Amino acid sequence: MTKIVGVRFRNAVKAYYFDPGALDIPKGTGVIVETARGLEYGVCVIAPTMLDDSKIVQPLRRIVRIAGEQDIKSMEGNAQKEQRAMLICRQKVEKHGLEMKLIRAEYSFDNSKILFYFTAEGRVDFRELVKDLASEFHTRIELRQIGVRDESRIIGGIGICGKTFCCASFLDEFCPVSIKMAKEQNLALNPVKISGACGRLMCCLN
Repeated sequence: MTKIVGVRFRNAVKAYYFDPGALDIPKGTGVIVETARGLEYGVCVIAPTMLDDSKIVQPLRRIVRIAGEQDIKSMEGNAQKEQRAMLICRQKVEKHGLEMKLIRAEYSFDNSKILFYFTAEGRVDFRELVKDLASEFHTRIELRQIGVRDESRIIGGIGICGKTFCCASFLDEFCPVSIKMAKEQNLALNPVKISGACGRLMCCLN
């Protein structure tokens, strides 16, 4: 058994396990953790608890600290900078004539990188765009192409059922959904009624 704490990051529903050390971290507490992307801000969604070793991928990274007032201010400052980054990136995309739709700009907590999420019909050669953005922001730039279901997860919204999108509220990962599932439930095979905002078959058919 290993003591863990579950942390959820922005744009993610899944909780990731970290080593809380001697810290007492109540659920809902903001924390600063070391990740493969560097320092990141997350929220504790599972208070310190013991978990079977078979459910953990070792080694666990440790919680660096509980987020303080300055950390919160840094996050708020990053949110403001992300708005500017989106505006500038959209202008650069238009300048380079790229067929891509920007979804979100995301600064890493320590400002060492800006990640731009986008959707596109096919592959996009954004090498010149990356160079342009790097000279503008003077930091590492990463562009990540995502699918329409991921777009819905990031943006969020309300489904036809009146509840928050499944993908943005509780689904850890996307599962295959087929028209056969709708048939087995005797649902009307009307694309408008069985498709989500993303245009794909609704996840809840599963």
